[in-house]
Amino acid sequence: MKKIGILFITMIALISCDSSDDSSDNGNQNNFDRSGMMTNIADNLIIPAFTDLNNDLAILENEIASFSTSPDLAGLNATRTAWLNAYTTWQYVEMYNIGKAEEVQLAFKMNVYPTNVTDIQNNILDGNADLNAVNNNDAVGFPAVEYMIYGTGNDDQEIIDFYTTDSNASLNKQYLIDLSAAMKSLTQEVLDDWNNGFRDSFVNSTENTATSALNRLVNDFIFYYEKGLRANKIGIPAGIFSSSSLPDRVEGLYSEVYSKQLATTALNAVRQFFIGQHYNSSTTGLSLSDYVTASETDANNSLSTEISNQFETAQNQLSTLDANLSSQVNTNNTAMLQTYDELQRAVVLLKVDMLQLLNINVDYVDADGD
Repeated sequence: MKKIGILFITMIALISCDSSDDSSDNGNQNNFDRSGMMTNIADNLIIPAFTDLNNDLAILENEIASFSTSPDLAGLNATRTAWLNAYTTWQYVEMYNIGKAEEVQLAFKMNVYPTNVTDIQNNILDGNADLNAVNNNDAVGFPAVEYMIYGTGNDDQEIIDFYTTDSNASLNKQYLIDLSAAMKSLTQEVLDDWNNGFRDSFVNSTENTATSALNRLVNDFIFYYEKGLRANKIGIPAGIFSSSSLPDRVEGLYSEVYSKQLATTALNAVRQFFIGQHYNSSTTGLSLSDYVTASETDANNSLSTEISNQFETAQNQLSTLDANLSSQVNTNNTAMLQTYDELQRAVVLLKVDMLQLLNINVDYVDADGD
């Protein structure tokens, strides 16, 4: 009987240990409301931003239709304004490569730059190009529209002539119309998915597993910051990954004066996501920053504060650059390199320190190191 009693107690102890391991959620021992965080992100950041983008693209589509009917300077300027407004809003959603956005490869179809002028010209002449084809990713989206309204002539009159007196004027107008229609259609598809079921599964997928929405969202956030912002907007033009600088690789190449503005907006969007700040509002809710704080055991060492401070430092450095980042590369690339360095410091905090703290594995291939 003694042996049976000892065996029974031992089994209870083992079961208790197993239960303790399960409740730790793979090493994340806190009672943080992860579903509440995901709800805040979905309802107050993602869906409102996609809704705004969808509305902005509807305006862009209407302005392009009006301009195509009667191309003139007023219509061109109205189209440019609508393009910039939508492109600015895009900076708030590009990081959310999850759900339908990932399925339709939204980022690749909206913001591959520099755009391929040869492909655009060939598509125009074709008259029936499949804009959804992978090989056209560099001939569609915001950069392609930008080329069509800024890069098709040496001045505004030449650009208007491209849509009026050019031998292919009708085809040129149709391609511009098709570009905006494709962008609007894709965004509508993603927004509809969020509003018809995906939101609910997203906010409840909070497990610490490789396939949970929570872990994928965190990985998508870091991937965007590292690749989409740090590398694409600053590092590649500055020549970090090449033998020389590449001033023609900036975002907003043809409009010339918006590359810094777009990068600044993108970094602000990253910061707002991290602290759970509602889209177009100063209100904040449960956030990744809160999750980090809840997971910390050393009250004297706040990683979330360190990350937020580094975002601010990077933003301050970015603010010193020329409005035209291509010009900045050509005149003083050292300042671009310094901006990259400040952005890079946050990569280490996010990708190494934060992921280790949250016990989340990186789910993408790292091509350039930390």
